[in-house]
Amino acid sequence: MRSTVAIALLVLLGVHLSNATSYFTEEFSDAGWEGRWVLSKAKGAEQGAWKWTAGKFFNDEEVQKGIQTAQDARFYGISAKLDTPASNAEKPVIIQFQVKHEQKIDCGGGYVKVFGSDLSQTEMVGDTPYHIMFGPDICGSSTKRVHVIFNYKGVNHLIKKTIPCKDDELSHVYTLVLNPDQTYEVLIDLEKVESGSLEADWDMVPPKTILDPEAKKPSDWDDRRKIDDETDSKPADWDKPEFIPDADARKPEDWDDEVDGEWEPAQIPNPQYKGEWKARQIDNPKYKGEWEHPKIDNPAYSKDESLGVYTDLGAVGFDLWQVKAGSIFDNVYVGDSLAEAKAFAEKTWKVNKDGELKAKEAIEKKEREEREAAEAKRKAEEAAADEEEDDDEKDEL
Repeated sequence: MRSTVAIALLVLLGVHLSNATSYFTEEFSDAGWEGRWVLSKAKGAEQGAWKWTAGKFFNDEEVQKGIQTAQDARFYGISAKLDTPASNAEKPVIIQFQVKHEQKIDCGGGYVKVFGSDLSQTEMVGDTPYHIMFGPDICGSSTKRVHVIFNYKGVNHLIKKTIPCKDDELSHVYTLVLNPDQTYEVLIDLEKVESGSLEADWDMVPPKTILDPEAKKPSDWDDRRKIDDETDSKPADWDKPEFIPDADARKPEDWDDEVDGEWEPAQIPNPQYKGEWKARQIDNPKYKGEWEHPKIDNPAYSKDESLGVYTDLGAVGFDLWQVKAGSIFDNVYVGDSLAEAKAFAEKTWKVNKDGELKAKEAIEKKEREEREAAEAKRKAEEAAADEEEDDDEKDEL
């Protein structure tokens, strides 16, 4: 029997979800997705094709179908209009989607863009203005991060924090929460990985405070924690050469000084060498700590109540460049309830993730066994060929 507390929680959750607004959801669960999404034609022959598939490994093939980038070294552009334009002026906006880099991605985007409702879908390109860009970007070993970019007064601003992204071949869920109070959260696989304020974590407006340009560190400020002990002195026998002649070395009998030059024994490390002498360190009695540059109010700062507020989030799209194709995008959600977004991800992603992993491991095991069998066959054939060659040589004898 459920406890009273558990029942109360379920009731509260039900009420919360019933009050939630979902502006857009897409599971790509039926062939009708092609009627809901519009392909960009802006790049012509360089525009990559999309494939409707669950990929090479999955838990439930029909449930886990998404749209996959299908051609290497191509631009990808596809978008869909929201059922109702979203706004975070009074309620949060949650942007969530799932991506699986099945191709062991080496360089390519995996993010979603959110546009205004006036988006010209067939003309969508990288330079098309957008409100929000969110999701993973991978290129080599140096770039493996989650982009969170907001457009403010016509300029795109990247988050100052570094948020590592997932770079394996499994499906992962990325969630962005944008609140009316100019705060945000980023979740990966339903776990919060970053949060804060737009004012602090983006350079969209001047900072509240700046370093006082008139302040200078006092000339007598001593910030050395340790100093040399003046009573310490170098021992008389300290200085020894780092290398010495090898006492066991002998001049070769065939050494000719006129031809080979004057012979000298090889140098070997000196076991008595002690390195550079340094005085013993002691606490500095004059240490004042690290000097902190005082700050003052920034005269250029003024709070902008419109920062990060979007009243016309009308379309979502994947606008990407991929060197190596194979990323599968799925389960897109735009709404005003984090609880509903999590429930959507629980239903579409979490229930399948363990089975997906097992399917991947099964494929890898089969491929490994096939490689081992092929290698064993190759070695057996080589051994048989060697044996036949030996037999031929014996016959000739």
